[in-house]
Parts: sequence; C-alpha cells; structure tokens
Amino acid sequence: MIEILEPGMLVRHPLHEDWGLGQVQSRIGQRVTVNFEHAGKVVIDGARVELRLVIGPER
Repeated sequence: MIEILEPGMLVRHPLHEDWGLGQVQSRIGQRVTVNFEHAGKVVIDGARVELRLVIGPER
C-alpha cells in the first residue's frame, strides 16, 4: 500500500485516530512524512505501519 502514497494524499494512522487527518508530505522508500491535524509532522515507517488512505467524505 505504501507504494501508492504521494504528497497531498490524505491518510489516518490506524493506531492513533486521535491524531486526526494527515496529509502526506513525502515518501522516500519505506519512510513517509505525514502532517497530522493534532500531532504535527510525523515520520512513519511504512514497513511497520499501514496508513489508511482517506477517500471521499471521511474527512
């Protein structure tokens, strides 16, 4: 799933729903930088965490 993530896409962290909606800032290899509403900028190891892609009215 991580291979499809591009800057601008919206995601949620499966273990930290309280972080809110996140916008992908960059992806380099397995590392994804996401700017979350309530947690700020976080670097995620895509090999360990599968971010949920947000499509449509879930915003």
